[in-house]
Amino acid sequence: MSSRYDSGIEEIRTALSGKSYELIPGDRVKELLLERSENALADLGAFRESWSRMPLDGYMADGGRYRRRRHATLSAPRAGDDYRVEDHQPHYQTLDYNNLNGGIARHYKPFEAEILRGNTMDSLVRLGAGVFGGLAPYSGWHIEAHQFRIEVNGQEVGRPTPEGVHRDGVTFVLMAMIGRNNAIGGESTIFNLEKSPVEKFTLAETLDIALVNDERVFHGVSPVEQLDPETPASRDVLVITYRHKP
Repeated sequence: MSSRYDSGIEEIRTALSGKSYELIPGDRVKELLLERSENALADLGAFRESWSRMPLDGYMADGGRYRRRRHATLSAPRAGDDYRVEDHQPHYQTLDYNNLNGGIARHYKPFEAEILRGNTMDSLVRLGAGVFGGLAPYSGWHIEAHQFRIEVNGQEVGRPTPEGVHRDGVTFVLMAMIGRNNAIGGESTIFNLEKSPVEKFTLAETLDIALVNDERVFHGVSPVEQLDPETPASRDVLVITYRHKP
């Protein structure tokens, strides 16, 4: 692993520890990942295209049909960036953290195997584990990955966070923009623990990333709208959560 990658990870840790969130432009993310491995993004095109093959999220308590989703479970030892893919499991959040869809085990379709085990996914999981493991090295990680597509076709409001301003009930979160098509809106806001807004930004370019300390800040995303009302819009995001194992 290159010293430039290590120093880049350390810079991110410093920034994240200072304000409990950090934004990294996509070009910087790509540069950093390629410092670690020249093949880090070898399947990026296929990775992005896989968002077009996702099933509808059947657990939307608001009755919405605007979200598609896949899910995977992984784990990592403490203080490093290694990890393993675990057997597929349901996703669960308490109602305290998700008052719309929480309180039940949600059985989503798994990631496609070649995408989950491909270079791009590997690089992003390791990026999060490397940053977060250095900040909180005291135990291993339970990791969950989520592919989200929000679709807007003029029939429904496309809400990336239908539960509103929230925390995910984990330790850290990595949110990566994968692609936007004919979409406006989708503005992210970071809130402090009193739910006062701290910063607003829009993940717009491929691999723009937001990292958040879920124990210290709330977050939310505004609705997505169509730029051209005659053409469907979509917003594709990868979310990876890291929760310390008890």
